[in-house]
Amino acid sequence: MALIVHKYGGTSMGSVERIQNVAKRVAKWMKAGHQVVVVPSAMSGETNRLLGLAKEINQNPDPRELDQIASTGEQVSSGLLALALQAQGVPAVSYAGWQVVIRTDSSYTKARIQGIDGDKVKTDLNAGKAVVITGFQGVDENGNITTLGRGGSDTSAVAVAAALNADECLIYTDVDGVYTTDPRVCEDARRLDKITFEEMLEMASLGSKVLQIRSVEFAGKYRVKTRVLSSLTDPLMSLEQEMNSGTLITFEEEETMEAAVISGIAFARDEAKITVLGVPDKPGIAYQILGPIADANIDVDMIIQNQSVDGKTDFTFTVPRADYQKALDLLKNNVQAHIQAKEILGDPKVSKVSVVGVGMRSHVGIASKMFRTLSEEGINIQMISTSEIKISVLIDEKYMELAVRALHKAFELDQK
Repeated sequence: MALIVHKYGGTSMGSVERIQNVAKRVAKWMKAGHQVVVVPSAMSGETNRLLGLAKEINQNPDPRELDQIASTGEQVSSGLLALALQAQGVPAVSYAGWQVVIRTDSSYTKARIQGIDGDKVKTDLNAGKAVVITGFQGVDENGNITTLGRGGSDTSAVAVAAALNADECLIYTDVDGVYTTDPRVCEDARRLDKITFEEMLEMASLGSKVLQIRSVEFAGKYRVKTRVLSSLTDPLMSLEQEMNSGTLITFEEEETMEAAVISGIAFARDEAKITVLGVPDKPGIAYQILGPIADANIDVDMIIQNQSVDGKTDFTFTVPRADYQKALDLLKNNVQAHIQAKEILGDPKVSKVSVVGVGMRSHVGIASKMFRTLSEEGINIQMISTSEIKISVLIDEKYMELAVRALHKAFELDQK
């Protein structure tokens, strides 16, 4: 008997019929003798609907009240799933994050998990019950409901698995695993049987939407065995078939994985570039530019500082497109005069494309092959950043899909 955590996304919970299929799948695992904890998302589209209602009433809503509102989506889906399990003859009980308890900090809409009290859950599991826990939410030290940000149900599931010392965390989505790139962009994309945590972390951070990055960080930190698989398959298929499907995220780089130089092509459409021209080239200038950006809770990704000319330099960085105007206004209104910058320019129509693979550690020529491929397609590179297992380039948004397809072919990712 194993303790398994199931996580189901909004599409998997999108209708009464799909919730009933989830219940059938969970019941199958229970009847095979396993203990199961389920972490569902809100029904597809529900969180957007709730937040839309809030903004109809107040264009600048209080983040605490937003969390109070948004958290109800997961509570509804958890209650419905518990009822569906009971209809399958499976004893089930649902809990909100504040009932478990999932403790978080007080960063409303972007809270971080600080700890989970699993005693109540373990008692129910030992009593033969399936336990359904709301994803995406928790409670701070003052008893306020908090949410973890978009994709937070993935993080909740992995955190629950870590707290309960689960044997495996199964992330059920509307795709059947992790692909070499998005099949909607490249029809030759291929599902990976395995991927390392390092690669998955890079893929998630670089734009892959299969798993939320914080969930991958949690899984790697607490060594939670994690598998991504589809919830849209036959819920009554055998456990052996189910466990052989999807993509396993592994901890160790096997020899066969090292042979694959590149595992995937990731991309992010929603990038924006800001350039601060003619700033004094002196100690502390980077902090004076980026400090206020960080204080405004805006993530900065790629950064370039040009060579100094006559004591002046240019400083360029990227931010999420959703934060572009906020960052630009902040710099122009509060920073430009203080640092004596000549001008501040922006471009919200750029995209990031990355090649990722642990095999890059033991192979040379990856960067030159990537740059040659883009050059042959007439694609100009605006910025470059690298790590031990990835190379990212910033390009004009209109060339993104062409770049992804060209690189996927160049690195033969369509080949098994």
